Amino acid sequence: QVQLVESGGGLVQPGGSLRLSCVASGSILSIATMGWYRQAPGKQRELVASITGGMTNYADSVKGRFTISRDNAKKTVYLQMNNLKPEDTAVYHCYSPRIVTMRGTSEYDNWGQGTQVTVSS
Repeated sequence: QVQLVESGGGLVQPGGSLRLSCVASGSILSIATMGWYRQAPGKQRELVASITGGMTNYADSVKGRFTISRDNAKKTVYLQMNNLKPEDTAVYHCYSPRIVTMRGTSEYDNWGQGTQVTVSS
């Protein structure tokens, strides 16, 4: 069974930085797309950034501040967050729409449990 596990969240002051990591585990052959969503209290979950191959996509609110990257050998995706703002406070979830397993099957709609990011002075 495939699992996505995030780490790296925490409390940081405005203007600070954090780096989130998400490791995919299980019998995995390939993962085309990985991304990060976030959900703040009382708000809908929103896409923060995604990466497919070498192509990246960002929400307008984080462009120029956040950088998504991946290490395919480690089955890991990262989110470097700089110049954090209080409005970035949310639970950040790792996501992959489709993961191909060694058995040749696909697992869809894969989510991690999330990691809390709090930006506050």
